[in-house]
Amino acid sequence: MPAHSPSSPSADAPEKVSPHARPDDWREANRALWDERVPIHLASDYYAQDDFLRRRDVLRDFETAEVGDVTGKSLLHLQCHFGQDTLSWAHRGAARVVGLDFSAPAIEAARKLAASLGYGPERAQFVAADVYDAVEAVPDPSYDIVYTGIGALCWLPDIQRWADTAAALVAPGGFLYLAEFHPVTDALDDRTGSRVAYDYFNRDAWEEEFPGTYADMDAATTHNRKVEWQHPLGDVISALATAGLRIEFLREHDRSLFQRYGSMVRGDDGYYRLPADQPRVPLMYSLKATKA
Repeated sequence: MPAHSPSSPSADAPEKVSPHARPDDWREANRALWDERVPIHLASDYYAQDDFLRRRDVLRDFETAEVGDVTGKSLLHLQCHFGQDTLSWAHRGAARVVGLDFSAPAIEAARKLAASLGYGPERAQFVAADVYDAVEAVPDPSYDIVYTGIGALCWLPDIQRWADTAAALVAPGGFLYLAEFHPVTDALDDRTGSRVAYDYFNRDAWEEEFPGTYADMDAATTHNRKVEWQHPLGDVISALATAGLRIEFLREHDRSLFQRYGSMVRGDDGYYRLPADQPRVPLMYSLKATKA
């Protein structure tokens, strides 16, 4: 369940517009977009809240395998949306989970969801704050696990500042775990994903405006402008290393959580892949970075 929207939700999405320098109102525009979409997501089949209340777990198999046993550990989820992933870790045994997101309506929904599952604030706490302010905003100075990703980094202009923030919140002996859409997917054409159409190394802001949301493409929405950035894989790895974390592994995956390109095929495991007659490229990646 992506915490944040992919750049191109479907083959019907418009092509990317030309890049621009960072607009002054990027944060306000993105927050307005996400605030409006919270109730749409809560009611959507995509997030299936009723099903989540029964299952209590929406984590992907590769994430749970790579993170490992979380029993008794503290976990911070940066850019948590309304908390399904965060609370899934609590269901898997984390002693304490904290979720942070810049959308106040999302945090309000996360708190209600935690209460519905019987988690009090001592077990699951949610904080409304900008991710760059996380060190000052979260209740604890550090966490055994800092977890983030699935469509989160594209909303941040400064990847080094993000890495410094995340690293500061990892407890000694703990680790950061990131699962994210691969940046090469931002360089491929939006229709088929079969050709390079955009500059992989572009670091300017991309501005787009279209209604709906990846959870409900037909939803009527008013705040439709979004500002995103693509971050080459080397920038992410270098930022974490510069922040003092040791990269334990970096894994690239040939599958995605959604049909990024119209030619993609959904497998029996629920993941989407490029068709067999098309050369494979990495569609997602995951990494673990530890603090000595």
